[in-house]
Amino acid sequence: MCTRFVHRGGSVLTGFNFDIDLAVWDHRLVLEPDRFGIGILRPDGLRHIYHGVHRNGNAGTLLYVHGSAAGAFREGGGCMTVADLTERFIQGRLRFDEALLIVATRPIVYAPDATMQAVLSDRQGRTLIVEPGRGWRLDRGAFSLMTNYSLLDPESTRPFVVPGDDRLERAGPMLRSFGGRLTVADAFAVLRAVRQEGPWATRVSFVYAADENAVYYAQDNDFAHIQKHRFAAP
Repeated sequence: MCTRFVHRGGSVLTGFNFDIDLAVWDHRLVLEPDRFGIGILRPDGLRHIYHGVHRNGNAGTLLYVHGSAAGAFREGGGCMTVADLTERFIQGRLRFDEALLIVATRPIVYAPDATMQAVLSDRQGRTLIVEPGRGWRLDRGAFSLMTNYSLLDPESTRPFVVPGDDRLERAGPMLRSFGGRLTVADAFAVLRAVRQEGPWATRVSFVYAADENAVYYAQDNDFAHIQKHRFAAP
């Protein structure tokens, strides 16, 4: 359960709520001169960053989605997993245009053990929606917003909508109401409004402010204590 948005107004702001069950996932904040991220401990013993921001403005996140058979993991045939694509983007190893070329020319599949969809954005607010097996979309307009259901084929995931989960319906009107005047405080207001509690509670919330080249973040729904991570100067 996660929520991601990119707001393209007077300044570009991207927000993310990271919602996980601590009994299932081991996570840790990664604060580096070139990168802010959430490190997830994987079976290979490494902490992979699938949710984060590079100082070049690349912001990537993976959100759980009910799987599509067409996006099932497979090797060969030029396939790339959506997890690998997202991690490389956050590492700054791919520019936005390069990520766009990859999704346009290569099959994008799920990781072997998880069905996820991605939101990739850059400092200018260009936003790429990637749904393995369903396709991709270059988003335009005032804002982009994704939760844990398909945007490209909503009917495919509608049967799996959790009862009472109206994050998309609540966050959308809020983002629309700000017009071009969204501030960091407003962005956190949206994240707070759609925060999760219980076993799959919101563990990290962050907002990347492109004009400051900095990330503001809060942990464990403690929105009264927001910290700031500023990247090293280029």
